Amino acid sequence: MNDAESDATVLYEADDGVAVITLNRPERLNAWTGELGTGYFDALDRAAADPDVRAIVVTGAGRGFCAGADMDRLQGISSGQGEGADSVPPRLRNERHDYALSIPKPVVAAINGACAGLGFVHAMMCDVRFAAQGAKFTSAFVRRGLIAEHGVSWMLPRVVGPSNALDILMSGRVFLAEEAKEMGVVSKVFPLDELVDEAISYARDLGRFSAPWSMAQIKSQVWSQLDMERTDALEESNALMRESLRRPDFKEGVQSFVEQRDPNFESVSTGSDSTGSD
Repeated sequence: MNDAESDATVLYEADDGVAVITLNRPERLNAWTGELGTGYFDALDRAAADPDVRAIVVTGAGRGFCAGADMDRLQGISSGQGEGADSVPPRLRNERHDYALSIPKPVVAAINGACAGLGFVHAMMCDVRFAAQGAKFTSAFVRRGLIAEHGVSWMLPRVVGPSNALDILMSGRVFLAEEAKEMGVVSKVFPLDELVDEAISYARDLGRFSAPWSMAQIKSQVWSQLDMERTDALEESNALMRESLRRPDFKEGVQSFVEQRDPNFESVSTGSDSTGSD
């Protein structure tokens, strides 16, 4: 893997327009720690800044996607001896757990196994979710005496509707990938040995056929306009449409269709004027 050590808590590999980020604490089902969080957010930043990366896949090593916050850390907090909220570095506090939404590239979760608690939150903050057959999901918070944390109470009803969201969050029950698909938590379910390849293939197709600038704007539109009035959303979309009609990507999109070839769209990276987003 590119610039990744096998003992790193997060692995990063980029190839053919797709960055694959792997949570890598398989002996703990990739349970979340401060070190893993730092590695994950740094990997997202790295992918966002790389103009050759057009889409991102997030998965877990071993049998789990992410089993939630590491239980040793939770026990320390509950006993008053571990790291509390005041000691957590600023970039790992609550507002960071929706960080994937700010990345101007599609983020695809390939949920290979246990997806619980904070792991469930981070899966929900990805733009598209695929799961392995039989993968187990649970929000878990209510069964630890906690509330719906880190923005999942905002995100989940918007993805699956209020009734399904309340079922998932108030019961804290375990449900499998097949039910997750029925509710809309995930889009597709694959055999485990096909999951990551399918997610990469999907991400690669996004990079091959979809304009990166257009995807960045659409991602921003979808998430930001959830809280807008319809007229405001329409006004914003009309302004973006006028801008898109003036961009080289529009000419290239039309020309490639006429010539029956793959388009050659401009790349996007953070810090570039081409993103059109913060």
